[in-house]
Amino acid sequence: MRRSTRVVALAAAALSMLAVVTGCSRADRSDASATATDQGPAGELRLGYFPNVTHASALIGLDQNLFAQRLGNTKLVPTKFNAGPEEVNALLGGSLDAGFIGSGPAISAYAQSEGEAVRLIAGATSGGAQLVVKPEINTPQDLQGKTVASPQLANTQDVALKKWIADQKLTGVSVQNIDNALTLDQFKQGAIQGAWLPEPWASRLVLEAGAKVLVDEKDLWPGGQFPTTVLVVRTQFLKEHPATVTALLQGLLDANTLAESDPAKAKTAVNNQLQQLTGKALAGPVLDRAWNSIQLTTDPLAGKFPQLSQDQVTAGVKNKAPEVAGFADLALLNTVLARAGKTPVDAAGLDKK
Repeated sequence: MRRSTRVVALAAAALSMLAVVTGCSRADRSDASATATDQGPAGELRLGYFPNVTHASALIGLDQNLFAQRLGNTKLVPTKFNAGPEEVNALLGGSLDAGFIGSGPAISAYAQSEGEAVRLIAGATSGGAQLVVKPEINTPQDLQGKTVASPQLANTQDVALKKWIADQKLTGVSVQNIDNALTLDQFKQGAIQGAWLPEPWASRLVLEAGAKVLVDEKDLWPGGQFPTTVLVVRTQFLKEHPATVTALLQGLLDANTLAESDPAKAKTAVNNQLQQLTGKALAGPVLDRAWNSIQLTTDPLAGKFPQLSQDQVTAGVKNKAPEVAGFADLALLNTVLARAGKTPVDAAGLDKK
């Protein structure tokens, strides 16, 4: 009996200590970020990205060793993700240092950490998302009673789809969150009648499954530009290793410059990476169509983020628009752009809380 009492007491003490550690974790992270100072180049950089054409900058940089060349002695550790929320968890958990990620999950990472854990440091891709549907669907109203897919709950395309449904005042559309590869199969089988997808999946449904475009998301934005993929970094890593983050940004600019000067080589690099990551390269027509729907840009289009935040409320995935003030830190990017003789990008006030 005495031994049992002692075990219970020890367990209670352990639980009490766990509660203290858990309760302090956010404050500790915030304090660490606030007091972080420049420690020189990092020993390694853990970089997240997706095997999508909308992450072309990342794929080109990896395939052509552009990031590694700029990073020098810093070891690059690429990490593939298939969904934004998974990458958010890795960033917030400290197992990832920087990541190419959709604008929706990027906002979520910032909001979930109460503006502490991550910073928006560059853009990567504008465009490259479409609502593709069965050939017999010609108007938004034709989707009433139909099932439409998006990649994952509250991801960038899920928010865009649900916001569009709300704007169209459609009340009878069922939205299912389905992995992109499964979406292609489900569409072919007739289980779904449409999907809001990033590239190359929109192009695959069009060219491989007979879908047609009902909405090209770029048509919903002034100037046809919106941030599909951006680059974020952990705030503490940014403060402790600015030289490493600068090297990463130089590699990003190198990748985009290659894409502009030699599109054929850039597309080959993207397809090489997709072959390695997914086991299957894209057919030439699919890659060409997907490539033509995106624009690679280091500009994160910061001015769009307040609207993107509000869209999460309209879409019904948030009750209150996530805060985005203070999210952007574009100082290092503009330094890199200035050195390359390029025009600086505008933080649109997102660099101030």
